[in-house]
Amino acid sequence: MTEILTPRLLLRRWSDDDLVPMSEFHVDPEVMRWIADGSVRDLEQTAENIEHWEEEWDEEGFGLFAVELLGSGELIGFAGLSLPEHLPEAMPDVEIGWRLGRPYWGQGYASEAAHAVLEFALQDRGLDRVIAIVHPSNQASLNVIEKLGMTLERETDQPGSGSPRQIYAIDLTEYQA
Repeated sequence: MTEILTPRLLLRRWSDDDLVPMSEFHVDPEVMRWIADGSVRDLEQTAENIEHWEEEWDEEGFGLFAVELLGSGELIGFAGLSLPEHLPEAMPDVEIGWRLGRPYWGQGYASEAAHAVLEFALQDRGLDRVIAIVHPSNQASLNVIEKLGMTLERETDQPGSGSPRQIYAIDLTEYQA
């Protein structure tokens, strides 16, 4: 089983116990504000998401980790790698992403998890390059992207909604562990 420990977090594969807490994050309009068209997701949609995330692990050898707090074991969201099927022009690059429940914002958890995932991508999984796709107004994610050392590569629009997106990238030669 693939797990990553950081000073405060455990990044691990998904379990049945993660469905309800993750669905509670997905019904929060603020959590979902910058995701796709901003729509919230119900319990069934969250179950489908988790199933897809686990399938990606099995098919690609990477995926989105469930992120829990060490000590308490409570799920705080996810961080990990995925294929950016939602933005076909970015394929075949691998995207780094994160989504935390609002109670866990502003405490450095996203940056801590993202750093661990980037190291996992470039050193453990042997990827040469990782991208991040972000809405240009999502300042919190832009802050994490900056801390990762990623640079703006191009601007585009989200298919279907036309919502603006920026694509940031980092490759193995630029990465400083």
